[in-house]
Amino acid sequence: MDSISTDILLLLLVLICLLLTPSSRDKGKLPPGPRPLPLLGNLLLLHSQNMLTSLTKLSKEYGSVYTVHLGSRRVVVLSGYLAMKEALVDQGEEFSGHGDYPVFNFTKGNGIAFSNGDRWKVLRRFSIQILRNFGMGKRSIEERILEEGSFLLAELRKTEGEPFDPTFVLSRLVSNIICSVLFGSCFHYDDERLLTIIRLINDSLQIMNGPWGELYNIFRSLLDWVPEPHQRMFQNFKCLRDLIAHSVHDHQASLDPRSPRDFIDCFLTKMAEEEDPLSHFHMDTLLMTTHNLLFGGTEPVGTTLRQAFLALMKYPKVQ
Repeated sequence: MDSISTDILLLLLVLICLLLTPSSRDKGKLPPGPRPLPLLGNLLLLHSQNMLTSLTKLSKEYGSVYTVHLGSRRVVVLSGYLAMKEALVDQGEEFSGHGDYPVFNFTKGNGIAFSNGDRWKVLRRFSIQILRNFGMGKRSIEERILEEGSFLLAELRKTEGEPFDPTFVLSRLVSNIICSVLFGSCFHYDDERLLTIIRLINDSLQIMNGPWGELYNIFRSLLDWVPEPHQRMFQNFKCLRDLIAHSVHDHQASLDPRSPRDFIDCFLTKMAEEEDPLSHFHMDTLLMTTHNLLFGGTEPVGTTLRQAFLALMKYPKVQ
């Protein structure tokens, strides 16, 4: 009886391993890559603290285009300038889609950042046009940037030469500029709305880039039921969405289509003009697109400025 039980357990174990091992049906359609383990995929070959080094090392063995498995999830990696240029520039149309990224599932494929196909093209074209109308990429926005720069210098002087973390103060600078385009006005540096926006964005980024965010991207179906910090990302999203919705409500009450004050006014006017029930311009899209622009307009530029500070610290002569 014990022998039969052992055999059954071994059989079940083999079946489970087979079920958890990524299928090889599409192997011929995918670039080569390291053989994945059941459940884990190639995670043992990738070091989260130094992912770039791990992926570069694999590219030397499998070429500039190869496949890795993050758990059961297949990921095709492009390594090197030529491979990236061929995919993203020479064949940009074919590679213009956005893949599934679990930590951003709250977008539900809406908004400018994670939509696909015709919706993405329409929202991208409209958003770029409106942002340019309000000075993005032009000299007309320099006054706002210079004004925020003077506030930044005042904050830096308060440190009196003592060490400090520039993350929050730089985020306030960058976020206030994008807020002036989206909401039509800048905030005082102590304004609770601005502080809330930055806190929600920074907290979400910290979770996304941490171990819980990485695990959620790999084992989403399992971690959906685990009450750990990754759940706070979605709470932060709801809070930021509510804040944007409150501003949109205020805009609706004072909207003058002949004299738009900002991005939200322009979007609301476009919504009123659209008669097609399948139009991409509706309230959910407005809230999500504004969220994407606020999030994307704050984090990358803030990170770039922090890296610039590090470079100046490393090279005092340049400083």
